[in-house]
Amino acid sequence: MIRKIVVKDARFPLTNGAGSDAVHQQPVYSYTVACVYDDKGNCGTGLAFTLGAGNELVCAAARFYGEQLIGKELNEVMATFGDWFKQRADEQQFRWLGPHKGVVHLALAAVTNACYDLWAKQQQVPLWKLLLDLSPEQVVNTLDLSYLEEVLSREEALKLLIDMQASRPEREGILRTGYPAYDTSAGWFNYSDDQLEANCRRAIDNGFKALKLKVGAKNPDTDIRRAHIVRNTVGADIKVMVDANQQWNLPQAIAIGKRLADINPYWIEEPTHPDDVLAHQTLAAALQPLKLALGEHVPNKVIFKNYLQTGCAGFIQVDAVRVGGVSEFITVSLLCKKYGVPVVPHVGDMGQLHQHLVLFNHIAMGHEALFLEHIPHLRAHFAEPANITGGFYHTPEMPGSSCDLLALNTFAG
Repeated sequence: MIRKIVVKDARFPLTNGAGSDAVHQQPVYSYTVACVYDDKGNCGTGLAFTLGAGNELVCAAARFYGEQLIGKELNEVMATFGDWFKQRADEQQFRWLGPHKGVVHLALAAVTNACYDLWAKQQQVPLWKLLLDLSPEQVVNTLDLSYLEEVLSREEALKLLIDMQASRPEREGILRTGYPAYDTSAGWFNYSDDQLEANCRRAIDNGFKALKLKVGAKNPDTDIRRAHIVRNTVGADIKVMVDANQQWNLPQAIAIGKRLADINPYWIEEPTHPDDVLAHQTLAAALQPLKLALGEHVPNKVIFKNYLQTGCAGFIQVDAVRVGGVSEFITVSLLCKKYGVPVVPHVGDMGQLHQHLVLFNHIAMGHEALFLEHIPHLRAHFAEPANITGGFYHTPEMPGSSCDLLALNTFAG
């Protein structure tokens, strides 16, 4: 039985240009940390990611959601978690503050993720294994498919999972080989040209076959120069992604995107406002065959549905500490499977939770194991930091979702 909920405000300022992009140049990587305790002494830890100011608002909302779990049996909640999630997301007064976005949805993510972590710990298995051991019907029971009925019914979601079961053994080898990673930390916005070049060389030496550059400078020539530094340093065979973090309007995105085509980027990420689906549709047509990667700031399954319907997303970057948590992440992944679009998550969790989810996506759904973003800056704060060597995430083996943080003195409140 769930006995109590404790919510903490954890903030970690970064230094020396780490984490900087065109819009967020002095980030404070922060988590709303929801800790759900059962009567056996187990603690489920769930994270939602912010950049500092306002994290206390998410914490307050998470307490509201978490308190509604007290006195319930977790197994009973998880058996029909999709219903519980929908009831919370549609709570009439909190819903007005969203719906399904912003402070309230981030808060629901933290509590949802804590439930999944506690569920895995109670079963004494890592989260990826818990998810893979569920039947297709049990998986679908954890999902809220409302507002998707015209494109993904319950029956269709079940069929997608059932149809992949026979071929699962063909994909389970990834548990031994590890999941490919790409390096985001090489190309932060505030790094000097010399530092950028050195970081790119280091990434290649460390086994990464793909890395990312932050763009969106006031003078586009700066972006073009830095992009050529990266391409010239890593060579033609390494995948290079560029990320504008929503800095451009549509005309700028078209003009600068065409100039960036010279370095053959694997994708252009978050080129303009994340709510402007039609602008992305126009941009994708203007820049083809270049592909767009979208989703870091997309808050819910409905907007992801729209991106998939318009066909403008080459890659979907759904983040389980940004949308409503593991449940909505799986829902979006099923949508992407239907539309044939790869899922390459953004990792506000620094890859801790997502290393489990991409294994589930690959083995249970047949999503291609492209790679998972790697950001190393908070490794020292996790009890079980993700293990990346030779450019691969090693499969986590400890029970839970790998989201436990270390000493409470790291918390701001």
